Amino acid sequence: MKKSLFLLGVAALSLPAFAQKKAKPLDRPKLVVGIVVDQMRYDYLYRYWDKYGNDGFKRLLGQGFSYENTHYNYVPTYTGPGHASIYTGATPSMHGIVGNNWFVREEGKGTYVTEDKTVQAVGGSAAAGQQSPRHMLTTTITDELRLATNFEAKVIGVCIKDRGSILPAGHAATAAYWYDGANGAFITSTFYQNTLPEWVATFNGEQRAARYLDKPWETLLPIGQYTESTADDVAWESTFRGEAKPVFPHDLPALSAAAPPAVQGALKAEGEKAPVATPRNLDLIRSTPFGNSLTADFALEAVRAEQLGQRGPTDFLALSFSSTDYVGHQFGTTAIETEDTYLRLDQDIARVLKYLDATVGKGQVLVFLSADHAAAQSPEFMKAHRLPAGSVGPRLMRDSIQQALVRRHGAGNWVLSYENQQVYLNRPLIAQKQLNLRLVQDEVVDIATTLFGVTRAITADDLQKSHWESGMLMYLENGYFPKRSGDVMLVLEPGWLESYAYPVNKGTTHGSLNNYDTHVPLVFWGWHVKHGESNAPANITDIAATLARWLHLQEPNGCTGQPLLEVLSKK
Repeated sequence: MKKSLFLLGVAALSLPAFAQKKAKPLDRPKLVVGIVVDQMRYDYLYRYWDKYGNDGFKRLLGQGFSYENTHYNYVPTYTGPGHASIYTGATPSMHGIVGNNWFVREEGKGTYVTEDKTVQAVGGSAAAGQQSPRHMLTTTITDELRLATNFEAKVIGVCIKDRGSILPAGHAATAAYWYDGANGAFITSTFYQNTLPEWVATFNGEQRAARYLDKPWETLLPIGQYTESTADDVAWESTFRGEAKPVFPHDLPALSAAAPPAVQGALKAEGEKAPVATPRNLDLIRSTPFGNSLTADFALEAVRAEQLGQRGPTDFLALSFSSTDYVGHQFGTTAIETEDTYLRLDQDIARVLKYLDATVGKGQVLVFLSADHAAAQSPEFMKAHRLPAGSVGPRLMRDSIQQALVRRHGAGNWVLSYENQQVYLNRPLIAQKQLNLRLVQDEVVDIATTLFGVTRAITADDLQKSHWESGMLMYLENGYFPKRSGDVMLVLEPGWLESYAYPVNKGTTHGSLNNYDTHVPLVFWGWHVKHGESNAPANITDIAATLARWLHLQEPNGCTGQPLLEVLSKK
């Protein structure tokens, strides 16, 4: 009896000790902001360093943590796959976004990455609005945040490009908004909601796009200070339609009053739709730095109107800046226009950070900044400096392979499509001719490797039956999805790119597995982020895995990335 009373007494004495061990409250930031800069090369962080202000890129790097050796680990390096991979933590082999466009064998035609004819436009033209994330086959980190909070968290995607808003926002998004040049408005689709919120309608009613286009595009600084760029008038830059030369100042009021701008054919590689003819060409803003300013305006209004980060649950703003891509395609990587666009973007980012400090609170917002791909140097610029480079025409590539197969096997439409440096063969015709698909694929490999600019080709059969942990073939394997990819994948020589206006080379593009297309910035800033940098290798797919660990979430269901442990350690 005494022993029992003694044990009860010990237990009673120990209860307060256990009671004092309270569980920690769930620690999350009030708001997560993902900033993706379209076509931002890693070296742009430092190329224009001396001209950046103190409150944009310099603030992110000076207070945040930078992964200096971050790369994409697949091809093709385009906008659709890039945004999908950042937010799913997976490669196209898993999430299925194999390009901005691809050929659908069952339908015998191509499709666009966010095309969805089952939904309707809300606030804009039908063609611009019939969009959704239905082609993306995995969840995103934004989806997982919605699931973890029983859909209390708000997730909003904002971008001029539809795919730059829709894919990051995910399937379960509160909303995604993108720009329609037909009416100069931010729009959405019935996938998200049936009417625009009042604040969006009010914002659109202010006609900010038209107001930005009411002034010429002049350099932010005296033009003589743009010493990081080439001369203002060079042969490898494209003009706006209506211009005689690609030089400052660009008369935006006059240019927007006429037909849509002739943004060069390289944009076709990005899956852009044909510009819509309007009384005033409001689509022109895409190809100016003011498209980024308009995007920032809208994003800040979304934070205000939706009270993002100010309601209780952790919210997520997926913010992508795309005018950098349009400008880069048109003018190239060394243009004064490109430098000026980044100097102005630096100011827009500073404006965003300052507003978040004032509304959500300093230290309460977790920000990451990266890019959906980088960019090659313009081939003509490279040649002018005796550096190896060149271009191929996608139509010429397709026709060359088609004609070679006709010579071997007779008349027939042997090549159905050539997309994303991939050859789609006519499989029903091959079966009808009683040919072996694998052998025809091998023939295409032999044909393709004789073409100018091609350094390697591999069949889909080889990709499915083998596995590579590193090197060129790893990029191809990670970008291959059997139901959507082609029969033969091609790799161009370093410095070579696809020119849709071939043999004319203007501006630049991207899409390869070379470092100039895969090496992008990755900076974390804000909530619980210590200052520092790492030169350890990081993959773009690691971003979602890191956010999942940070936010105590399940990883996206196709995630193959790994958490970046250096930045995860507390200050």
